[in-house]
Amino acid sequence: MSTEVGEASTMSAAWTRRHLLGLEDLSAEELILILDTAASFKEATGGCKKKLPSLTGRTCANLFFEPSTRTRTSFSLAARRLGADTVDFSSSGSSLSKGETFIDTAKNIEAMGVDVVVVRHRTPGTPHLLAQNLACSVINAGDGPHEHPTQGLLDIMTVREQLGRIDGLTVALVGDIAHSRTARSNIWGLKKLGAHVIVCGPSTLVSPLWREVGVEVSHNLDAILPRCDVLNLLRIQFERQTTRPFPSVREYAHLYAMNRERLAKAKEDILILAPGPINRGVELTPEVADGPHSVILEQVTNGLAVRMAVLWLICGAL
Repeated sequence: MSTEVGEASTMSAAWTRRHLLGLEDLSAEELILILDTAASFKEATGGCKKKLPSLTGRTCANLFFEPSTRTRTSFSLAARRLGADTVDFSSSGSSLSKGETFIDTAKNIEAMGVDVVVVRHRTPGTPHLLAQNLACSVINAGDGPHEHPTQGLLDIMTVREQLGRIDGLTVALVGDIAHSRTARSNIWGLKKLGAHVIVCGPSTLVSPLWREVGVEVSHNLDAILPRCDVLNLLRIQFERQTTRPFPSVREYAHLYAMNRERLAKAKEDILILAPGPINRGVELTPEVADGPHSVILEQVTNGLAVRMAVLWLICGAL
């Protein structure tokens, strides 16, 4: 193990949680521990490219009940970079289609010697239910519109890496706040680390109730843009909506898409994030997505580092 990761290991005694179910319950100290550990792993592995034997002998199972490309692949690669074995489960064609319950399926997978279960499910609270019924550790990879803790962490890591801090920054989350688990995890994490958070989008997707937890609410991107250090552009999640929240995609793009004209009105060093998948021409235009302010691909790399850190810390608490 490298010197950098060895230094991180001296801090791991501060981590006592067996599960990562969300960021709402984590302290600022726990968030910083994950971020610092992720930075150490990123450096020690040459940008998450090299392998370390830190989790040799451990087994990580990915239980995904919703489509996923980035998160599922990232967790699998993170586990393998640390020497762990991985098991990928898909609900299609599984025993669930034969009438087996979700919990029984998870218990059978655990009985194969699994140490950590990474779960994504459309129903909020599913990871919490698994944590109550399994002896192994559980990591939430997205539970409906509730939380997506590792996505929130990788977003925060990217901002801290690029700007050197979180405290005192103004970060706007723009788009479908109502259905976004990424928005919720970002809000909890950013606020605990001292950022000023703005949620911005159509009134049908941005509730005024967010003000009750100390978040600024806006429906006008152009009005808040000059104050923002960071923009995190969230995908419109049509698959979670029962009614169309705005007249047309064209109108949404006119009011909220980040384009060349809006970029000219923003701070010179503004960061543009997007958790993906991105819809070019809807949340942002190609010249913004591929431009010098965009750190979208850095987010993907940092996702590996964050998930390596989370797996390592949680396995250390077993």
